[in-house]
Amino acid sequence: MNYVMRVRAFAKINLSLRVLGARADGYHDLRTIFQSIALHDTLTIRAARGPFRVTCDDPSCPTDDTNLVWRAANHLWQAAGRRGILRDVSIDVKKRIPLQAGLGGGSSDAAAALRAFARLWRVDEARVRAIAGELGADVPYFFEGGTVLGLERGDLLFPLVDAPAAWVVLVLPNFGVGTKDAFSWWDRSPERLALQQPARDRTSRSRAVHKTGARAFQASGAELLNDLEAPVAAHHPEIRRIVNALRKAGAAHAAMTGSGSTVFGLFPTERAASRAARPLMSRTRRTLITTTLNRVRYRRASIPTGG
Repeated sequence: MNYVMRVRAFAKINLSLRVLGARADGYHDLRTIFQSIALHDTLTIRAARGPFRVTCDDPSCPTDDTNLVWRAANHLWQAAGRRGILRDVSIDVKKRIPLQAGLGGGSSDAAAALRAFARLWRVDEARVRAIAGELGADVPYFFEGGTVLGLERGDLLFPLVDAPAAWVVLVLPNFGVGTKDAFSWWDRSPERLALQQPARDRTSRSRAVHKTGARAFQASGAELLNDLEAPVAAHHPEIRRIVNALRKAGAAHAAMTGSGSTVFGLFPTERAASRAARPLMSRTRRTLITTTLNRVRYRRASIPTGG
């Protein structure tokens, strides 16, 4: 059987990321607002005799079974009831979302692979979404898209009314930040030490948000904060300088996304975004300009093609 299937994997930014405390399972309780953006990787799935393989045009991206795309394919292979080891298919990843940047590239690639293989091997959506949650806390978001409230590990999702369309300036320093590092710095930060509420109180707060769903979030400027930004900036002061520069350039909102290292700024027009991005380019950082994606556009553009 010969086939070629392509699927796009879109990046995300965190408009807000509040850390409510550490969990017993090693994760942290979060209250975050995800937003999809048009920057994307492209996965090409082909029939190929022999053992399964992943290739990527970014040499820093692992292509063994530690790659989330590999793990996603293997989970779907088993869920489809196929016997033996994963084989006779290959995936090529055209990488445009930087690694260790807080843009969700690995998680989005995994979700894209799940969508493609679910179509190819006819696995029902409920099983696919369950596998997404097993692969990582961010992966389920990439089955929603648009503006979404994420609670608990960030994987309990409440779609919100989509935020107004915006042009997005992404500033990418020449260093990455590991998720584990960012949260361990937060764990030792003054912000964390000040948050000494019992786990029972954190659970009550989380449940209160569950009850009201999307209405629990009002997009006020005071609410759009990233609690990881200060501890990461303490180790990488460049983060704070970039955020301040974007604000001075007129960004409606500027912050580090996720655990970093990318910083974003939201602008009303392409011209304003370009004007802000230009002076931020240097030998130690690069900039990208993209747009936000609402839920309808995201889901339409995420459908696998070919086959």
